[in-house]
Amino acid sequence: MTQKTRLVSFALSMMLGLTLLAGCTQPESESNEPPQALEDLSQGLLVSLAALGKTDDGKPKPLPARLGLLTQQGGEWRYEILEDADSNVFHKAMVLDSPDAEPGILTLGGTAAAVKLWRRDGAEWQSETLWQEDFGGRFSRMRDGEVGQLLAGGQPSIAVVTHDQGVVGLLRLEGDGWEVDELDRQADTIVHEVEIGDLDGDGVLEIYATPSARNKLDGTEQPGEITRYVPASGGEREVVAPLGDRHAKEILVTDIDGDGRDELYASVEAVSGGQVEIRRYEAAEGGGVSEGVVIATLADKLSRFLTAGDVDGDGAREIVATGKSSGVWLLRPPASGTEWEKTSIDTDSGGFEHAALLTDLDGDGSDELYVASDDDKEIRRYVWVEGAPVREVIHRWDDDLSRFTWNLMPVPLELTK
Repeated sequence: MTQKTRLVSFALSMMLGLTLLAGCTQPESESNEPPQALEDLSQGLLVSLAALGKTDDGKPKPLPARLGLLTQQGGEWRYEILEDADSNVFHKAMVLDSPDAEPGILTLGGTAAAVKLWRRDGAEWQSETLWQEDFGGRFSRMRDGEVGQLLAGGQPSIAVVTHDQGVVGLLRLEGDGWEVDELDRQADTIVHEVEIGDLDGDGVLEIYATPSARNKLDGTEQPGEITRYVPASGGEREVVAPLGDRHAKEILVTDIDGDGRDELYASVEAVSGGQVEIRRYEAAEGGGVSEGVVIATLADKLSRFLTAGDVDGDGAREIVATGKSSGVWLLRPPASGTEWEKTSIDTDSGGFEHAALLTDLDGDGSDELYVASDDDKEIRRYVWVEGAPVREVIHRWDDDLSRFTWNLMPVPLELTK
């Protein structure tokens, strides 16, 4: 299905130099000079959003799903939005680049649960629906997705998880169209996150997901687990980390220690009176997964983003974790032992989702940190200068709308024009 949607655009002029703002916790003194203004960047950011207005009687009114495109051009950050009236939220957007198809921007939306591929045609966007379904629960959402070569043949597949019937699906390209393989379905189940990786180092990619009971926001128990699926071997569900009366809304599968094998990191949410635990899992003998080891704790109820990268260009990777109200944290692996070094990046940052991304948009060999502080209606960029993070506001919303920023991802500039 193809449709066109109006591109609403406006430019946000920003200061050309970076300013060190109050509230950014610095590992060192505030004497660090901010970096120079950026030249035009070849990559920008995809900002996946839900925006809320108000009805005449003041109640929240969901607006069409919005995707922000944030790029650095002509010495300033520019912001445009793509809207989709079929849904009221984009949970994630990312680049899909297939060997046999023109690249585009992939979106995962709800409550019309749809996976769409967008390409720009002049001043308009055209979308192709790859998968749309009503899952039969209270609501239907394509909650998260990852792209990888999960099957033989060289073509990328898309692993997708959904609300609220616990569906884990695999989208695969067959000829000129996309086919859906449903790997799992669990009634009255929320799946928050999906990751792709290779924990056992056998060269075959696995899918990891985080099913749990329905959302509870009062701090009471919400049981959950971490499951694994190997599509190349049939795709059956395997529970690799039972979490008891707790659950994880965020996992990260990546190779931090550089041994050629991925590790699994999980942000396990607190129950009433507790705190968030960041746990690390590795491959175990016999094809299993080790017991989780707590590498850090956050004095917070929620932590919904883990992102990995190299903030100082020394070749060693770190993890950034965000908490709902405790701020932004840098986690460095220890030389020995299990507890990682934990440093506060910014205590003056927060949001329900608190989306974050480590990526090297400026191509200097070090990753910058991008954070959506929804509490402040800002998107911020952090660059490490002489060992300390320097904060710049690269976009600010000055309207009366409420927003949830669900995800940030990089995008080549040519896909936004």
